[in-house]
Amino acid sequence: MRADEIREKSDAELEQLIVEKTDDLMHFRMQSATGVVDDVRASRNARRDIARVHTILNERKRKAAGAGK
Repeated sequence: MRADEIREKSDAELEQLIVEKTDDLMHFRMQSATGVVDDVRASRNARRDIARVHTILNERKRKAAGAGK
């Protein structure tokens, strides 16, 4: 998922996206433990998407805090 796609979403949608990606990561870990992995890049992609969402949420918080001054 690209950063510009993430920026178009609301904060609630981003929180939901974090939950979904975390579930995807847990699903991948379960597959890895059982030895049945469909996509070996799924873990990396999920972690990167989670990091992107957290970065954008932090940018929004800083911007809101800066505007309040």
